[in-house]
Amino acid sequence: MSTPTTPSDFPDDFLWGGALAANQYEGAYDADGKGLSVQDVMPQGIVGPRTKAPTPDNLKLEGIDFYHRYAEDIALLAEMGFKVFRFSIAWSRIFPKGDETEPNEAGLAFYDRVLDELEKYGIEPLVTISHYETPLHLAQTYNGWADRRMIGFFEHYARTLFERYGKRVKYWLTFNEINSVLHEPFMSGGINTPKEELSERDLYQAIHHELVASASATRIAHEVNPDLKVGCMILAIPFYPLTPDPRDVWAAKQAERDNYTFGDVHVRGTYPGYFLRKLRDKGIELDITEDDRRTLAEHTVDFVSFSYYMSSCETATQEREASGGNLMGGVVNPTLEVSQWGWAIDPRGLRTILNDYWDRWGKPLFIVENGLGARDELITGPDGVPTVEDDYRIDYMNDHLVQVREAVADGVQVIGYTSWGCIDCVSASTAQMSKRYGFIYVDRNDDGTGTLERYRKKSFGWYREVIASNGGSLKA
Repeated sequence: MSTPTTPSDFPDDFLWGGALAANQYEGAYDADGKGLSVQDVMPQGIVGPRTKAPTPDNLKLEGIDFYHRYAEDIALLAEMGFKVFRFSIAWSRIFPKGDETEPNEAGLAFYDRVLDELEKYGIEPLVTISHYETPLHLAQTYNGWADRRMIGFFEHYARTLFERYGKRVKYWLTFNEINSVLHEPFMSGGINTPKEELSERDLYQAIHHELVASASATRIAHEVNPDLKVGCMILAIPFYPLTPDPRDVWAAKQAERDNYTFGDVHVRGTYPGYFLRKLRDKGIELDITEDDRRTLAEHTVDFVSFSYYMSSCETATQEREASGGNLMGGVVNPTLEVSQWGWAIDPRGLRTILNDYWDRWGKPLFIVENGLGARDELITGPDGVPTVEDDYRIDYMNDHLVQVREAVADGVQVIGYTSWGCIDCVSASTAQMSKRYGFIYVDRNDDGTGTLERYRKKSFGWYREVIASNGGSLKA
């Protein structure tokens, strides 16, 4: 990684781009041999009940039809000047049930075509192996990651990807927001046991299986091609004490440790003492083999990636007012404004996380999700072409990227930045289209109507200038 020429510059090789997930934008949920995933029976996202089979009101079944429009969409990303595009591979496109021996060639060929388009424009791919889309068969038959056999299924899947694409894809992520399994075990871990019935012991055992599988995938990647870079991916939320009371400070520290655990294992190769104490205090003893310990210790990640949308507070002394829309818990920070979905807007929290993770782990960092979900209004622009005047998104992203620049000046090594939902897609949390993040508007509504036409928002041109100037156009 190059060194900035001045304290306020981004590195010359900084990777600017955007991110999407297969279950939210590909569509074609049953095309060319694809099997069902857990997402296909979550028609209302995490806010609603599961179903036993796909239902017509599940917008994710069609997404924004990237499966058939990938060339058009990648051309738009190239027009913005993307250096990197983060996308996920749908596990059930490659292994429809998840436990087969032979992969589905039609699924593999689709991602070959996607990579062809990215290579045409010189866009670096960043691939997530598992992004909230465990094959439904694995959830229903094995109870997802609660079963140790999942490690072998994931190893086979990961090896298939590395051997197929290992000369074309340098950067890989194992599990998306792996710590989210603490709060959404079905979506994140394919654990079919209802959350209210799932024991803490079984949840932590499932987490252990995922961590071992991640380390094992890292080993396989380096065997297939030593030049591959494998990272973990964490849902990052800094927790602040609600008051200076030492009890609140400790409560905030404990909340952050729930997230630190995952990075500590990925980077340091062993469970931290505070986590082992938590297990002891709860009377939980996990099935951890010597082979597990060796795998975790010997196959740590090459970099740490994370999503950042908000910060939160914690308290042990005050009445709790839960943060709206916050997957990871916490209480409202009265000093911050919130988005239309109740997420605290805290640009400085991103600088805090970058410095915190760099000081703690000393590994290069990659911001792979950040952005503002908002209700956009499509209007007719001065040139007669539909657009969105999304100055609110520009302000949000500008302020966050200024804090990334400050972190770089602090000495933090940051590989790149991929904004979330660079093209409007279906929300994972609410399964809505109206919660839009993109620079590109997709004509689709919450009721499923719309043409699926793509339109450039005002932020499209703004981000293009940010990339072209390597961050020089940002306003402090």
